[in-house]
Amino acid sequence: MKQMLNAPNIYLYREYVDFRKSINGLAAIIESDTNFPLSSGALFLFTNKHRDKIKVLYWDKTGFALWYKRLEKAKFKWPNHEKKQVFPLTYFDLEQLLSGFTIIGHKPINIDSFTMS
Repeated sequence: MKQMLNAPNIYLYREYVDFRKSINGLAAIIESDTNFPLSSGALFLFTNKHRDKIKVLYWDKTGFALWYKRLEKAKFKWPNHEKKQVFPLTYFDLEQLLSGFTIIGHKPINIDSFTMS
């Protein structure tokens, strides 16, 4: 879990996956559908068809780890109209997503770019 908090990158896989898949099945999806190296320590997020569950796959230097979350009465806000297979996320996006907020279509505000009048 500690390594998950220090991941260099976070990627959201857009398509839903069969949640009977575990580590090997999810790793095979990343290998076949993306150019991302699995051993980089990046987090790869997946959702099920109903969008009420998330699996997070990552390599923690000793092997793969799989984290799972289920929402009780809501659905994760997942992109479905985008052409990209994988979306990069920030830690803030990940936190918002896991808390049930919509992250797609929202950009963080850069306060340094605003000037006070």
